[in-house]
Order: sequence, then structure tokens, then C-alpha cells
Amino acid sequence: MTHGVSEDIGHTVVIGGGPAGLSSAYELKRLAPNARVTVFEASNHLGGIARTERYKGFRFDIGGHRFFTKVPEVEEMWHGVLGKHFLRRPRRSRIFYRNKYFDYPLKPFNALSKIGIYETARILLSYIKWQVRPKRHEDTFEEWVINRFGGRLYMHFFDSYTEKVWGISPKLIQADWAAQRIKSLSLSKAVINAFSGRSDTTSLIEEFHYPSKGPGMMWEMTAELIERKGAEVRMNAPVIGIERNDNRIEAVIVNTPGGPIRVAGDHFINSMDLRTLIGCISPPPPQEVLDAASVLRFRDFILVALILDKPDPFPDNWIYIHSPDVRVGRIQNFRAWSPEMIPNDQQTSIGMEYFCWTDDDLWSSADSELVALAARELEQLGLARREDVVDGTVVRQPKAYPVYDTEYRAAVDTIFAWLKKLENFQSIGRNGQHRYNNQDHSMLTGMLAARNILGERHDVWNVNVDRAYHEQFERPRDDRPKNSMERTELRKEPA
Repeated sequence: MTHGVSEDIGHTVVIGGGPAGLSSAYELKRLAPNARVTVFEASNHLGGIARTERYKGFRFDIGGHRFFTKVPEVEEMWHGVLGKHFLRRPRRSRIFYRNKYFDYPLKPFNALSKIGIYETARILLSYIKWQVRPKRHEDTFEEWVINRFGGRLYMHFFDSYTEKVWGISPKLIQADWAAQRIKSLSLSKAVINAFSGRSDTTSLIEEFHYPSKGPGMMWEMTAELIERKGAEVRMNAPVIGIERNDNRIEAVIVNTPGGPIRVAGDHFINSMDLRTLIGCISPPPPQEVLDAASVLRFRDFILVALILDKPDPFPDNWIYIHSPDVRVGRIQNFRAWSPEMIPNDQQTSIGMEYFCWTDDDLWSSADSELVALAARELEQLGLARREDVVDGTVVRQPKAYPVYDTEYRAAVDTIFAWLKKLENFQSIGRNGQHRYNNQDHSMLTGMLAARNILGERHDVWNVNVDRAYHEQFERPRDDRPKNSMERTELRKEPA
């Protein structure tokens, strides 16, 4: 497909203004400047979970979004949109465990001094044991991790934290979540990286790019750019219905301030969650598809942003909290991400992240109670005094992370098999595929969906499945790709 396509491809409707949806609109307008594109975003902000929240001049990142990729198309888009606003930032993170702070990535002498020679020896013996006699099946997260790290290290650094994040036992989380997020990393590789200084794995990069005013800046600027090129981006416009005629989608029903409207289209790209999507389609899919959508679950998330009268309470970008004595799971230091997230030099903001369900007590707690809890736990962890906290705000994020429980895989397969029959409809991104993609892979699904509309044939559901995880991928030197699509190592459907 050549750039600058001029033929009329009709009207493309994009559901969702997050990284996947906006990347698809960007790619369409880049390759086909005359294409008619409309993006409908349900909320009053762009970027989905990769947005930037604001409060009294302070900016907050919902979850911490490093901009790091080995997908050239994504890298080019980031730099092309952000330009001078795309900063290179140093990375520092730690783990709080057993009332001690461990450097992360692993630094052997730091870890040895904290955990002790005796326990280190037990970790190594456990690792050798599971290398010699690994678990025969790797169906669960627990089995997958133990086979690569040993039971002792799993007990220390994976078990309790994973359950805190997901709210279910690691025995009930499927192994493909681990395979996607930490693929090809093992204890031996982690130790080699620590001594050699290499940073070729997901968690081990030493620096990353970041928009100067947070991740939402990328998506706000993308929307402005595509609108200047003729696309339409409509906020506060949730899609509440999708009209189907056999195997074609004909229109969406959008809820606007003036009431519901019908918007016809020729092509449709979706990034809303699969459970909501299936419930919107009329006439509805077969009962087995409806049943599959009903079992999909999402982990919810609360950010308590604390304003401190202290500019630099600690140097980390973020800290993982493994301690069961506090409910916070991860802590962000927004000045360490970018100084422009903070409106002055005398204060800072700290993001206290709580993983929960929408029916938990945390979710229903008053904002004042959550701010008080976060301030108390920040002091309990020895990171700042409670009296340093002068203000705070709360951001609740439903459906933050798709859950990889025992039912999800069969459910997604059932939904995918039916959606694939639709001739002019593609579902993309983290929620649109119920897949824990990073931002760049969500973007790539959007870009490929746009190219499919222009005549290419890519299976967007294979992104981040049959290839190495993007921060770990190492291509043999004697097998250099010949073009950009080969560089992304994506499988095309047969023509």
C-alpha cells in the first residue's frame, strides 16, 4: 500500500479515543488524507487509562506509562506527534518487602545485603531444584513463574504481590499473562543482566521516553493533529448501540447531550471492552457469544494523588509495595517522571495506587477517607511524614486491567470467532481484545486495522501473541528485515 491513498474509502467510525482508537484514526489520515474519520469517545478526556489527570496545576499519570518500544511505526508516531515535548528520562524503581527497600532491577550486592546469605542460598537451591525437575504443566501463573525462578523466589517476590494486584490467587491466573508480560526472563538471565548492565528485558530498561506533561499529552496532540487534517473527534459521546445487518455493521447509536443519534458508516473500528461491545450489538450475537462476554472480568484501580510540601521525598519513579501491612500496591513519584508534572519547585505529588473491585470497600470509600489512608500509609512506609501532605485528590478507574482468570481464554476465543465473521468491523486495543497489551501494542493494533481498511490483510489479534515481548525481542544479526512490516514481525492472513 502506497502512502497518500486518494480513492474514496467511505466513512470510518472509531469507537474509543484511547491509544488504539486514536492511532487507527492517525494512520488512516496519514495514509489516506481524504478519508472521512469520526472518533467517538465516551468520556471527557482522551487517552483512556493513558490519560493525564489534572488537579490545581498538578498532573497525574494513571498507572505510570513508560514510552519504550521496538516497533518502528510506533516510535515514529510518538516522535512525530510530540517532537520536542518527548523527554528522555532516567529510570529508578524499588521493591518494598519485609520492611526493606530492594533496588529493582536486581543489583546482586544490594539484594544480598537485604535478604541475607542464608536466604540467598535457599533461593539458588530452589532455583536449581525446579530447573532439574520443573512442573510438567504450566497452566497457571504460579506454575509458569516457579519453573523459571524457583519456588523460593516466587514465594518472596511474586505470590503476595500478584494477589494484591489481581485480587485472586496466582493459582487462578492463567500462564499466558506471565508469558506475555515477562516472557523469556529467568533468574539466571536477571542475574546476568544485573552484573553485565544489559537492559534487554521488560523490567530492566534504564531509561525511557515520556511526554513532558504526561501520557495524555500524546493523545491530546494526536487528536488536534487529525482534526486539523479533517477528522472529527467527539467527546462525551458514548456508543450505546451498534446496528448489524447479517455480517455487516451499518451504524452506531451515539448518546449525545441532545439525545441519541444514529451515525452510519462503511468501516468500524472498536476499542471499547468486549463485554460492553457484545451487549451493544443489535440484533444480538448467538447466545454462546453473549454468555462468553458475561464472564469477562476487569480489575479496577484507584489513584490517590497526594500533594506534599516537599519537593523530593524520594528519588524513584515508582516503588512496588509487596508488604501485606498496607493496602497500597504501587507508588508513583510524578516529579521523577517529568518536572513539568509539578507546577512549582516547592511541592511534589505522589500517586498512591490501590488495586480493587468496584464492589470493594475501597471503591465506595469517601475521597477524604482515601486521602487520609494514603497519607498514613506513605508515612508507615517511611517515605514522607503525614504532616507533609497538604492536599489530595482521588481518581477512580474502572476496567483498568483485563483479568486472565480460568474462564477468560475460552470466552475470548468464542467472541473472536464470531467477530471475525463481520466484514467491516475490527476490534482493537487492550479492552477491545481483552488482552493486557502495553500502549505500543495497542497502538499497533490500531495502525494495522487502518491499513486493513486500505486493502492490506493483517490479523490484528496476533499482535503480541506469536512474537517475543517488545522490550525483550532480539533479532538475529544475520536475519535483517527488508521492510517496516517485517520489522514488526506480524503474521498476515493469507490473501
